Amino acid sequence: MKATDFHFHKMRLAITWAVLVLAVFALSRGAMAQTEIDITGGRVDPLPIAIAPFLAGGGAEESGSTISGVITNNLGRSGYFAPLDPATFIEQISNFEQMPNFASWRQIQAKALVTGQAYLEGGKMRVEFRLWDVNTQQQLAAQQFTTTPKNARRIGHMISDIIYKGMTGIDGYFDTRIVFVTEDGPKDKRIKKLAIMDQDGFNVRALTDGKDLVLTPRFSPSTNEITYMSFGNAEPRVYLMNIDTKQREIVGEFPNMSFSPRFSPDGQRVIMSLQDGGNSNIYELDLRSRQLRQITNVAAINTAPSYSPDGSQIVFESDRGGTQQIYVMGSDGSGQNRISFGNGRYSTPVWSPDGQYVAFTKQGGGKFSIGVMKPDGSGERILTEGFHNEGPTWAPNSRVLMFFRDTQGPSGGPQLWSVDITGYNEQKVPTPGFGSDPAWSPKLN
Repeated sequence: MKATDFHFHKMRLAITWAVLVLAVFALSRGAMAQTEIDITGGRVDPLPIAIAPFLAGGGAEESGSTISGVITNNLGRSGYFAPLDPATFIEQISNFEQMPNFASWRQIQAKALVTGQAYLEGGKMRVEFRLWDVNTQQQLAAQQFTTTPKNARRIGHMISDIIYKGMTGIDGYFDTRIVFVTEDGPKDKRIKKLAIMDQDGFNVRALTDGKDLVLTPRFSPSTNEITYMSFGNAEPRVYLMNIDTKQREIVGEFPNMSFSPRFSPDGQRVIMSLQDGGNSNIYELDLRSRQLRQITNVAAINTAPSYSPDGSQIVFESDRGGTQQIYVMGSDGSGQNRISFGNGRYSTPVWSPDGQYVAFTKQGGGKFSIGVMKPDGSGERILTEGFHNEGPTWAPNSRVLMFFRDTQGPSGGPQLWSVDITGYNEQKVPTPGFGSDPAWSPKLN
């Protein structure tokens, strides 16, 4: 299945929401206690959850299996759930409308149960699911979707988001995509292309042909447009691209090197760094008027700007104090204050979607670390460290970070990884080849 099949913009895949969530997220204290999350650190005790194979009819057997498999993979990779092995199931669900035998699910230690069915009727597929609290025997959520079989994986992601929100109280992040730089070939002759995939590594497709060097792809708030840098004929250009059509336009041709273009929260502006001699400063480009406005004017390297979610502030890196550090300022350039004061050099700051944290890369002691701090610089925490970690990007729920990790040796290269904001549940994100510079989309629906 290709991502182009979805036509994600404004839900053009025309999924019909037929049944509203029933008793949404009305969890018992017992169930909720299993997934209480300490955002300051520590491990999570995953909730045992049973995901029954989806019933199917009318030729929807493959779609039903795909949906339940996607749900199992998503919840398991989140670190907050422990999907139980279907081989341990005592009850085999055979009637979606019938109340489950909760005693048999309690016997295998399941705290929650997911049941579902998929049917093909007249070329359309109807998918239904229910989420149960095994201890209280209450139905926590139920929803029905009408779509086509090619959207089975996306339905699985959407159901996963409902379950995740219901069991944790936090918005899900599964119905999202990642744009990144994919790399192939020998280490000294790597071909780099922009690529896009679902957050679980499926449906990868290339967005560029590899003829030009590409860097720093970033999503717009609309989820179907990105900005990125390209070096065609050694000339740096900033582009906008529609990821569904691959149509692109030049934001600007800058005689000086440009770095790290990123959208404003309203999608109407792009902020970037332009080089001037040995210095670089931060500029903002209005996409409607194409007017360029200089924000910083300091004899230093000022780069990697990122807006706060409300657009009122900008976090960026600067070496004006002698080493790379993180600074915050108003969106008009006022009140430029340093917020990083630990040992080492700080770079690639990016504001979390909920505004509570700034993620960063930190270099010191021969290691590269990914960490977070509050926007005033307090509460710094390192989430992961290694030979070369870089480029954090936030999931839209501000709970998970993705980054890339480079490996040494002639056959080494960058690979994508994710880690929970607690520093727990670090794991590799599957990609066909090497991958770097990831950027996480907003929720698609």
